[in-house]
Amino acid sequence: MAYAATAGSSLPSMTAAPGVLALQRALVWLVGASGAIVFIEPSPYELVTLTASVIFFATGLRMRLVFVPVLLLLFLLNVGYTISAVAVMDRPNVGNWIATSWYMAVTVMFFAMVVSEDTAARLDMLRRGLVVGAMIASAAALVGYFNLVPGGHGLFTLYERASGTFKDPNVLGAFLILPALFALQSVVSDKFRKSFRNALALGVMSLAILLAFSRAAWGGLVLTSAFMLALMVLTSRSQAQRSRIIVMAIVAVILAAALIAVLLSFDSIADMFKQRASFDQSYDEGRFGRFGRHILGADMALDLPFGIGPLQFHNYFPEDTHNSYLNAFMSGGWLSGVCYPALVFVTAMTGFRYIFVPLPWQRTYLAIFAAYLGTVGESFIIDTDHWRHFWMMLGTMWGLFVAAERYKVTSDHTFREPLQAS
Repeated sequence: MAYAATAGSSLPSMTAAPGVLALQRALVWLVGASGAIVFIEPSPYELVTLTASVIFFATGLRMRLVFVPVLLLLFLLNVGYTISAVAVMDRPNVGNWIATSWYMAVTVMFFAMVVSEDTAARLDMLRRGLVVGAMIASAAALVGYFNLVPGGHGLFTLYERASGTFKDPNVLGAFLILPALFALQSVVSDKFRKSFRNALALGVMSLAILLAFSRAAWGGLVLTSAFMLALMVLTSRSQAQRSRIIVMAIVAVILAAALIAVLLSFDSIADMFKQRASFDQSYDEGRFGRFGRHILGADMALDLPFGIGPLQFHNYFPEDTHNSYLNAFMSGGWLSGVCYPALVFVTAMTGFRYIFVPLPWQRTYLAIFAAYLGTVGESFIIDTDHWRHFWMMLGTMWGLFVAAERYKVTSDHTFREPLQAS
């Protein structure tokens, strides 16, 4: 047999022909890489995930009983959205919004089922694809921001902020956090050559995040990096490894501070940085500001069991909800309003159970979990409910939960996977 069975993989997957395994893993890489190109709809991500889903199902992808609760929550969430949308279906973009919501639910199940088998290999390919996609998006962001293409003013930018291959600078910054965490892990723990390559990649991605001028992405990168590094120290298997992580993390902080200092010496960057870093934004303050809308919208939601329908909040208030949990209530009524936070927070709470489980893919899991928690927190101040990478992380985590339980049951010398060389 060309591939030994492993605890993180199902028997059918691992007895498949080598060519099928290679195709499946390549598709996972392509899905990860395509997630960075979403400035058009349908995006390459939608087309690739749809193609990958068809091929995976044709080659033996299995639905597990343990995924039924997730499937039920996703189904009820979108039923709520659909019911609330009936009265406003004739309004612009509502139909597309509903279709996207259902499709995001499909991608959750796709990632959960895919990652639950052949786990170490597929997770590694997803990680590699995400890093490649992040480098493409970051390079586009830098090309656009610094006007490196003749006659390309406004290319890959929005409102003088880097947006790269995304429609929104905020989404660019949020997407780059997970690949940046992957690169940071390599910087603090791998051998010099690989660590140096990833240090360069981390620098490029961090620069793109900075130039996206997204306060949430700035804070998200700092907080998720600190959280992930703390978990890496706590789960390290030796004192030498812990010491290296701490030392390299300090060096990375110093270099990041130096980079920011250099960038802020440019007036255009410094001015935008001061503007965006301010907490006195007009759209955040006042009775109808961001946080005022949250209170008024929550009070309104209590009286509307069927909500007001998707994309209708701005008809009642100056701007959108900028709160995914409130948006679930307003867009899908009480049904969606209960199911959405239930799905998000149950996933987060379950994720804590696997932090200290010594799995072959533990390092990658810590990065995904940290990035997921960051997005859960960010969802209180911005609408993340259609972020492709958010649903990808949620589905991947459920796949890893299942793989972890199967690994613990069958982790013996015959079936144990080698530690991931990432």
